[in-house]
Amino acid sequence: MPDDVPKRLTIYDLANLAGSSPSTVSAVLNGSWQNRRVSEKLAKRILAVAEKEGYSINMQARALRRERSGIIGMIVPMYDNRYFSSIAQIFEAEARKRGYFAIVSCTNRDPEQEQQAAQMMLSYRVEKLICTGATDPDSITRMCNAQGVATLNFDLPGRLAPSVISANRMGARALTKAILTRLQARGEMHEPVLFIGGRREDHNTQERIAGFKEALAENGLAAPSESILPCGYAGPKAALALDAYLARHQRLPAAMFVNSTITLEGIAHWFNSSGHDMGEIVFGCFDWDPLAAVFNPHFLMVRQNVPAMIDRLFDLIETSSPLAPAVIEIPPEILGDDEAGRQPFPAA
Repeated sequence: MPDDVPKRLTIYDLANLAGSSPSTVSAVLNGSWQNRRVSEKLAKRILAVAEKEGYSINMQARALRRERSGIIGMIVPMYDNRYFSSIAQIFEAEARKRGYFAIVSCTNRDPEQEQQAAQMMLSYRVEKLICTGATDPDSITRMCNAQGVATLNFDLPGRLAPSVISANRMGARALTKAILTRLQARGEMHEPVLFIGGRREDHNTQERIAGFKEALAENGLAAPSESILPCGYAGPKAALALDAYLARHQRLPAAMFVNSTITLEGIAHWFNSSGHDMGEIVFGCFDWDPLAAVFNPHFLMVRQNVPAMIDRLFDLIETSSPLAPAVIEIPPEILGDDEAGRQPFPAA
């Protein structure tokens, strides 16, 4: 070995530095020191030496010895979206704070990639696997259960494992009511409101459409099928949907309920290229991005409470008893251009 390549530290080196035996050092590093009747004082000294010397524990080897790996996994559908990137970032930070090592994999809303990512994480002996926005979370739950690994669902619910999601119907009702309040202030209460974006088969989109319809009905307004366009999330699909809507109606709606910032980006491009003025439309978006709020402070936006959702997720992760399937809904908040810059979330 060349002289300039540092020698890799071993447990024998740590034993010499800590004034202990290699077997005791091994027990401390793999977490079994209490069973070996090693004193807490000695365990702390060994861990301090290991940290000072930059010793890296082999997580897979520790998993084989302890039946626990300290690893938790999460799959996410995409990174280039503030909502999902914030989920991944807050999840990793919370995992580190609680002594876990997090593995996060982007699966691009592709069922095959979701399955591959889950299989890879199982090979690393993850303790729990979090399915975020998965297209088929139940199939992943079945795969993981077969190997004794519990799953939890995040953002989109499943039927076979606990799910932590936003209160989609409640949030959609609140956002639609805020849109209608804007229209009323402009004397356009009975003008058309368009729901655009999302996938019709998704639970979240179904719940948001239901909340949208409920809010309209509470104000004596109809929601005809031609005003509900779950055209997918991609921006180009939203642009095509707007083209078709304008061709049918010869005019744009007075307001739009946009089902994600991804869809909103496509709508903004459409307005820029078509020559229509976005300022003439009341916009509400079930998603939040500070850049969009800066460019148009009159946007109404739903900010999903990711920190609270992650907190509840870790409550479930650290529950020792078996987890029954249940859907836990966390209320989001409505952000707009009112006096405080925020509207309190109304009761259901």
